[in-house]
Amino acid sequence: MKPKNIPGVPQHFKGSFHDTESTVEIEKNDEIEAKYNVLKQRLFSINNWRRYCPESKTDFKLHDASGMMVERLPKIGDYIRIDIPGSGGSEGRSFDWVQIIMIDADFSDRVMIQCRPSTDPAKKNSRKIAHFYSHAATSTFIVSKQNNILKAGIYGRNEYPNLKSGFFNSLRNVFIAIGGMLGFSKIQWKCLVKGLVDFR
Repeated sequence: MKPKNIPGVPQHFKGSFHDTESTVEIEKNDEIEAKYNVLKQRLFSINNWRRYCPESKTDFKLHDASGMMVERLPKIGDYIRIDIPGSGGSEGRSFDWVQIIMIDADFSDRVMIQCRPSTDPAKKNSRKIAHFYSHAATSTFIVSKQNNILKAGIYGRNEYPNLKSGFFNSLRNVFIAIGGMLGFSKIQWKCLVKGLVDFR
């Protein structure tokens, strides 16, 4: 199976990938726009992502460029702190970190947020990536509407272990990355996209 070719999603060259999607059909035409607006709000409410997937123990928090947690819409240059079950790496103070490198909301039928593994924003002088995947990996979050179908998708590309964070961190990163490559992270992402498009 090959990764989908989706505008805005980077090409895949190395490691694992995933295309994780969930859709919902809106039967009443007069509800489509309102529910699409709710879907966009859910995507941008990063601090509430766990609410849409309550069975998951992974939590997400939005931080600004200085590393302070914020309650607002995300901006390019912000960071997302990821708290996954189990022991975290010391580089990220027991968390994994990604930085928002792109937000595309220029189209009326699609919104996109793209992230890449990053340093811990609180460690100004560190150049070590505080994430179990290398800096080459990307995660692209897209919500869209087409006719009466709303879709949430998460697309991972170039996912391979971060081996440049010291011996014990690298060992931890290999185990978590292998789990991700075997599909455990896709279970988390599938839970989130299903929750985003759940209007019951």
